[in-house]
Amino acid sequence: MSIRVLVVDDHPIVRSGIVALLEQAPGIEVAGEAADGLAAVDRAAELRPDVVLMDLRLPGLDGSQATARIIAADPGIRVLVLTTYESDDHILDSIEAGASGYLLKAAPQEEIIAGVRGVADGQTVLAPTIATKLVQRMRDAPAAPPSLSPRELEVLRLVAEGRSNPEIGRTLFIGEATVKTHLQHVFEKLEVSDRTRAVTRAMELRLL
Repeated sequence: MSIRVLVVDDHPIVRSGIVALLEQAPGIEVAGEAADGLAAVDRAAELRPDVVLMDLRLPGLDGSQATARIIAADPGIRVLVLTTYESDDHILDSIEAGASGYLLKAAPQEEIIAGVRGVADGQTVLAPTIATKLVQRMRDAPAAPPSLSPRELEVLRLVAEGRSNPEIGRTLFIGEATVKTHLQHVFEKLEVSDRTRAVTRAMELRLL
């Protein structure tokens, strides 16, 4: 069966070029066209295509917003972004909206056709430059702060107040050995070796 594609682009000449490209590809059928985001949502609901080839900069409703609405209405529709924009925000917005792929209009024609076939087959399709950006973004993302248990936080708060281990034990009705165990876990999680540094590190991470 042919892959039915809805082509969404606000530039008539660009849109007609994409349509012509897809129509000459075996096994791909252009089910319809749309020139803005709202029309894309309506046409997707009407035509129920296999793939929506989506531009991002659209009048009214942008491509990421249109993608989110289309997928919310019919999760079986796959969206492949085809755009000239490759900023981190554009990439992340469209992927968070549910897009299955992100290609650039400057890509070779065979790459665009292969992308349509790939997302229709359930694959995630990313242009090499986009994949590199995403990997770099993940590497640059700050690591999540360590998670301390409620009891560990209680112990650390009392340490911050200057309490000794026996005093902490009496306050929390636990043994001194248990206090030491909790503190050891805190040291390991915060990657510190003493009580003072544990408190200051927890403050840096806004755990206290």
